[in-house]
Amino acid sequence: MKLLCVLLPHFAWRCETRRGIIPFDKPAIVTYTEGSQKLVMDFSPDLEDLLPDMPLQAALARCGNAEIIHADIPFYWATFNQLLDMLEQVSPLVEGPDPGTIYIGMDGMQLIYPDDNALIAAVKGVTADFAPLGTMGPRMGVASNKFLALLAARFNTTGDCHILNGDVNAFLKDLPVDILPVSMKSRSKLRDFGLATLGQVAAVPSGPCQSQFGPEGKRIWELARGIDDTPFYPRYMEENIEESAALSSVTVSLDVIIVAIESLLGRLFDSNTFKGKGIRSLTLWTRTWNAEHWEKNINFKEPALDVRSTITRIKRTMEDYPQPGPVERAGLHITGLGYPRGRQKNLFRDIRAQEHLKEDIKQLELKLGNPQVYTVKEVEPWSRIPERRYALIPANR
Repeated sequence: MKLLCVLLPHFAWRCETRRGIIPFDKPAIVTYTEGSQKLVMDFSPDLEDLLPDMPLQAALARCGNAEIIHADIPFYWATFNQLLDMLEQVSPLVEGPDPGTIYIGMDGMQLIYPDDNALIAAVKGVTADFAPLGTMGPRMGVASNKFLALLAARFNTTGDCHILNGDVNAFLKDLPVDILPVSMKSRSKLRDFGLATLGQVAAVPSGPCQSQFGPEGKRIWELARGIDDTPFYPRYMEENIEESAALSSVTVSLDVIIVAIESLLGRLFDSNTFKGKGIRSLTLWTRTWNAEHWEKNINFKEPALDVRSTITRIKRTMEDYPQPGPVERAGLHITGLGYPRGRQKNLFRDIRAQEHLKEDIKQLELKLGNPQVYTVKEVEPWSRIPERRYALIPANR
């Protein structure tokens, strides 16, 4: 396998400069929220003392005059997906795991391009408009797996594509362990053991490495030797379905937010795209009044075929993961559609009849849009008021 990695440094900062939120020559820090902590997502290229994911307080201690910008993650992804769409005109094998990081498959492209240099030139022509200005242009590297291609691009400052072949160990041996895609705890532990470079890690036998770092130890040892079995997942063609709406007023009420999302779902299920299909997975996001972003991915064991079954799962997720502040906008991004799966019928006749009845009730409610059959359930049988003793509950709940 031969992969081309394209890195677009400071992608989030570049997106903000492209739409005029911050001037190009003014120092700025793009932040995101994780729990109750504000962390650095990106920053101006001239702020060399900063690192991604570092606490905002530590960043301001080093660069107190920088302007603070809250990350607009949906906008970054929208911009990035536009770029990936354009790159798919160059090669059908494109993967974008994170905004600013792109992998392109080069195998089998000989019938379209005379050589690898022609493919690299075509990719460079597409990415040139999206790359930061000045010397921070796209960095490109070619190697036999994702990790090596990423390193070849990351440590390439020449402007040309760095093709990594031959003695890989010579390229890796002096690189710091901080570049390993493992937990921060493991990287810190490596430095505590005096292992500061990949070459030093590769010199350690595999057994002691696994005994000290557990399951992650094998991956650390393999990556230090340039071995990476991470699969390459090219994008597949799927209709992009997205709906969002601004709330009538900024609110912290979950009920108000749920009503807005329910309205979005109603529009989606009424569209022709959902005829006979249901939602298999979606991304739910909100934006607060001060531009903080909240996002959760929701997967369904079976495709959700109506608003009621979808909103029940969404409400439970929002109750488990509170909003970071008063919400002014909410949106849905449908990431997967699916058809309902067939079910094996029960062997026993009485249970089968009950299942058929429940299915008939469900189809009736789907057709008429609201519950039609109710069951009587005890609520407060001790109450002196008759109306409080029992309640009508929809039969399919």
